[in-house]
Order: sequence, then C-alpha cells, then structure tokens
Amino acid sequence: MQVNVNVECTPEEARTFLGLPDVSPIHDKYVQTMLETMDGTVSLDQMENLFRSFSPMGDAGMRLFKQMMDLGLSGSGMGGKKDQ
Repeated sequence: MQVNVNVECTPEEARTFLGLPDVSPIHDKYVQTMLETMDGTVSLDQMENLFRSFSPMGDAGMRLFKQMMDLGLSGSGMGGKKDQ
C-alpha cells in the first residue's frame, strides 16, 4: 500500500514545523556583505577570511572547494585557473 500526503506551506511554516532555526538574519547579512563587496566597500581579503571562518575544515576545506570550482569551470569551457 502506498500513501501520498501533499502539504502546502510556506518555507517559514515548514521550518517551524520541523523545528529548524530561522537563518534569515544570517542570510540577510550574507547578501548585504556580498552587495557591499560588489560595490567595493568590503575587500576581497575580508570576504576570504569570512568564508574561511565558515569552513568546517579551515584552509583544507577552502582548497578543496576551490579545486571543485576550478574543475567545474574547466568542464564548462569557461576556463578556470589551476591551483598553484
């Protein structure tokens, strides 16, 4: 026997029902920081340090992420620098 249940709710309602935290303030801060970076008010070094602090494996995680991005870019034909 198979039973399907469809539930219509907003993402906020789903998070509350599942007991997940509301990360919208973090998301808003991230978007604002990215916009400031694009406007040149925040340096790329500051952004790199911020991302490193979020990375669970520190520098090793950042290198792994960079390698994955480079592989993806090289596969898409957009280029991508090799890690030195």
